[in-house]
Amino acid sequence: MAVSTEAGFHVLAVDDSLIDRKLIERLLKTSSFQVTTVESGSKALEFLGLRKDHRSISPCSPDHHEIAVNMVITDYCMPGMSGYDLLKKIKESATLKDIPVVIMSSENVPSRINRCLEEGAEEFLLKPVKLSDVNRLRPHILKGKCKEQKQGNSDIDDVLSTGSSKKRKVMDEGFPVERKRPKNLKQPWH
Repeated sequence: MAVSTEAGFHVLAVDDSLIDRKLIERLLKTSSFQVTTVESGSKALEFLGLRKDHRSISPCSPDHHEIAVNMVITDYCMPGMSGYDLLKKIKESATLKDIPVVIMSSENVPSRINRCLEEGAEEFLLKPVKLSDVNRLRPHILKGKCKEQKQGNSDIDDVLSTGSSKKRKVMDEGFPVERKRPKNLKQPWH
């Protein structure tokens, strides 16, 4: 697994071919993306925090990474788990379903392309992937990043509303007349 930390948008690239992984990594880095590469669908699931059997990996597990992924780009034909199977597992996950997934293949098979797009893939790219293909991905990554930020804002709103309700309760009930005073103070503390 290779990790680059150049920019704010993070792409997980999955391909069983070392040459194709290096090519997509270089293209993504040229477009200023942070890139992690893995060689299989199962390694991708581990990186994302899922096991093959859909169980979550605990955050303290060595297989779980705290790096937020904004997009997954995966080869279609891989041994073990195909890119289509990886796409399905990501879209079935409550925590990962909003991550955009792009499928790549060297074979132009319309039924395969349609099946992937119907399952939720954002794009289907034909290999060899070119810089112009990577540039088309930016809106999908931004869409994933916006959803992530909206969720973060929702979490902040929850915290703020909890704090506000506690303050409101104190205001309604009033402050205690005398608070506990430290033992070294002789006079009441108001």
